[in-house]
Amino acid sequence: MNQWILIYNYLTIPLFGFVLKVAAIFNKKIRTALKDRNQLFEDLKEKIQKIDQTKPLIWFHSSSVGEFEQAKPIIEKINAKKEYIILASFLSPSGYYAARRYEKADLITYYPFDSKKNVLKFIEIVNPRILIYMRYDIWPNSVIELSKRKIPVFLVDATMKKNSPRKFPLIKDFHRFLFSKFEKILTISEEDKNGFLSFGIPEEKVLVAGDTRYDRVYQKSQNALKQKILNENIIRNKKIFVAGSTWSEDEKELFPALIKLHKIEKDLLSIIVPHEPSIQTLEQIEFELKPHISTIRFSMLNQYADEKIIIVDSIGILLTLYAYADVAFVGGGFKSNIHNVLEPAVYGIPVLFGPKFSNSQEAFQLIKENGGFSVSNKVEIYKLLRKLFSDETFRRNTGNNAKRFVEKNIGATEKIAQILMEYI
Repeated sequence: MNQWILIYNYLTIPLFGFVLKVAAIFNKKIRTALKDRNQLFEDLKEKIQKIDQTKPLIWFHSSSVGEFEQAKPIIEKINAKKEYIILASFLSPSGYYAARRYEKADLITYYPFDSKKNVLKFIEIVNPRILIYMRYDIWPNSVIELSKRKIPVFLVDATMKKNSPRKFPLIKDFHRFLFSKFEKILTISEEDKNGFLSFGIPEEKVLVAGDTRYDRVYQKSQNALKQKILNENIIRNKKIFVAGSTWSEDEKELFPALIKLHKIEKDLLSIIVPHEPSIQTLEQIEFELKPHISTIRFSMLNQYADEKIIIVDSIGILLTLYAYADVAFVGGGFKSNIHNVLEPAVYGIPVLFGPKFSNSQEAFQLIKENGGFSVSNKVEIYKLLRKLFSDETFRRNTGNNAKRFVEKNIGATEKIAQILMEYI
């Protein structure tokens, strides 16, 4: 199988590098990622010198913010006694910059461009005890070079869709070779396990451990419940609807339904949390809503005068706002892919989302468990919201189903940590 290493290093990587340089001309995010990597090794050496190098180093790699959220419960479980050095590497600038605020990782860095030379240099500097890839962002040279050194590599929260491109001819052969180098692949479901086994991997290498997203969202929800960001006078005797991470495509279908609903539900308070609360976005939302219904921005709530819709003009508070909701809508499903449906579901409330949710296995399961609904247009949104807000028993039962769904999937962190600790 050495031909795969040769093809990857002498054809794929040079071509990938060329494409990145061209793409950087037009894409700011790629340009930033390349620029930030200019001093990667120098910065890493400097950081390494400032830590206790007698402790074993545990390396976690995540593509971006979402994948690192899944790593956090594991990090906090295995390093509760501060016995290890935690290194977190990232592909994207968003993950790298967000993680710098995370105090429980000792070293934050970009993953280097995946040439053999770069990877050998990276491994020499950090000297990891193990490497844990989160979810899917696997880089072949790290896997191969660590395997040569008998340093175990894990894939955690792993998924394998039936139509995954990794199963295409030739590409499948390469991934069969690559997956064989992993110590363990810990999948989120039996279906995903079978997907990996279809590559011919020995069954003892592939285990179902669950999904740490459930643990993380539960952990965060318990912290959020302690926060009080809405004045009791604002929410008293109100039914509350929260629409989180919405895009204009979502709002096009959602707003007509909300305007109509507010005419009937006089004690309804809606909170709109746009995914990108730029000035332009906020003004557009106000332009669409104000002719029909009163609105106020979150930052102006000290002047609240019984407005019916609060438009959130800050970031980082959505999970806490869901805690106030009786019903939630999760955005992205009318654009391309929905955002995190677990964040509202953990509070035991019904969850609505648009028709594009193929990226979210938990959305499929939430529908199956009668805790969530996919809606295709403004008519469906209105009818469902009308029923949820007028039928308290239906709303409560649906919410309880959502909460049970989350709670029965908690526990992956414990299973994963026990497996990893055998190799640290």
